[in-house]
Amino acid sequence: MINKDLKEFFINKEKVALAFSGGVDSSYLLYAGIKSGIDIKAYFVKSAFQPEFELEDGIELAKDLGANLEIIRLDLFSEDQITDNPDNRCYYCKKKIFSTIIDRASSDGYTVLIDGTNASDDYNYRPGMKALDELGVISPLRDLGITKDEVRKLSKEGNLKTYKKPAYSCLATRVLNNEKITQDTLDNIERAEGLFFSLGLSNFRIRVEDKKALIQVEEKDIDTIIIKRKEILEKLKNDFSKVILDLEVR
Repeated sequence: MINKDLKEFFINKEKVALAFSGGVDSSYLLYAGIKSGIDIKAYFVKSAFQPEFELEDGIELAKDLGANLEIIRLDLFSEDQITDNPDNRCYYCKKKIFSTIIDRASSDGYTVLIDGTNASDDYNYRPGMKALDELGVISPLRDLGITKDEVRKLSKEGNLKTYKKPAYSCLATRVLNNEKITQDTLDNIERAEGLFFSLGLSNFRIRVEDKKALIQVEEKDIDTIIIKRKEILEKLKNDFSKVILDLEVR
């Protein structure tokens, strides 16, 4: 199912590049663009900041839709403004990622770039959104007032498996601001969160501060963490100096 305003947006553009993450919003935009009959190409930027399963999900969805997908490998560890992890790290990260997509898309003949920011996203303090504005990236879901709930509803009607996919921000968001982001830290986080997925959890985060892991889960999942305590400690103790459960409800 395609939102009528979004369909009109696509028809008026005809040729569009999409910053694709494999998440709920960008997946719906890819679906809507294809169903609108336009020339849309998806660009997935893979760095150490994205877990491998996100790439796998994106490839699977693009294949299901018969979409034109290009995967761009990017080394963000060469960017000190990013790895130093200041409060506005997301600004530098988005600037690098989207500038890379723009350059590649432009060479492919796509001069319009869109992303999946929706009307539910908080715009008050989002350094990454500043970067998108500066680069002229268009966010049709946000501009047309389409919320996250509506995207999920439309995705379900369109039989997209992503309609119930939990939000999943990049691994760098787990690291305390001003603490250096390293490959080892991101690898440890990805392994830890992979364990939690294997335990049947879906909405959680493993935050890291000074090599300590802070487990954040929904209230309904706290019992699972307690029951699986020994297994969790056994798997995480080699990567983290201490494993802590955050009792604040998320």
